Amino acid sequence: MKTEINFKMMIVSSIICLLPIILSLIVYNELPEQIAMQWDFDGNPNWYAHKVWAAFGMPLFFLLMNLFTRIVINYDPKRANQSKAMRAFAEWTTPFLSLVLVPMMLIAALKDTTPNPVYILVPMGMMFIFFGNYMNKNRQNYSIGIRISWTLNDPDNWNKTHRMAGFLWMIGGIAVVITPFLPFSTSVLLSIILSIIAILVIVPIAYSFVLYKLRRDN
Repeated sequence: MKTEINFKMMIVSSIICLLPIILSLIVYNELPEQIAMQWDFDGNPNWYAHKVWAAFGMPLFFLLMNLFTRIVINYDPKRANQSKAMRAFAEWTTPFLSLVLVPMMLIAALKDTTPNPVYILVPMGMMFIFFGNYMNKNRQNYSIGIRISWTLNDPDNWNKTHRMAGFLWMIGGIAVVITPFLPFSTSVLLSIILSIIAILVIVPIAYSFVLYKLRRDN
């Protein structure tokens, strides 16, 4: 039987997760003792962590997330139903985030600035667009997609929900990409983003429930 997981790619992706440690070693002595890890709606830091965690703990966290994600996705009993594009994207998202977010956080700490939302929101929007484009090709499985009881128990519900959600996510992704360029305050922009994300999560779930109710009542 063919091995479910590609260990060579697991090793490569794990190395990528740990690459930011090189930058951490270079700038470690110049980093402040406490580094901002989260910012409020106005761009003010509201959560700090010791630089050891930011410089070395975060890459290790992404490493663990990478291993967990690959194991869950590749040992899914319905792995054959997964969209190959969505599976590849899901497998490489965590290494990409480690490679981008950790250096961004360290550079922001060195310059005592807030990361530019464009560098976060544009990739996020592109991710939504990508997933939306391939949702319709993602068949019923246990690890990638809208995995709720109504979709997992009914292939027709799964397919219809993902068809609708795919279109919705593409529109939402475009909106997220545009948002940071709008002439609004940071608090307003973040409120818009949170509203978009809420819609992308709640509407497909509600739609799936409606399909379930209609099928049960008929």
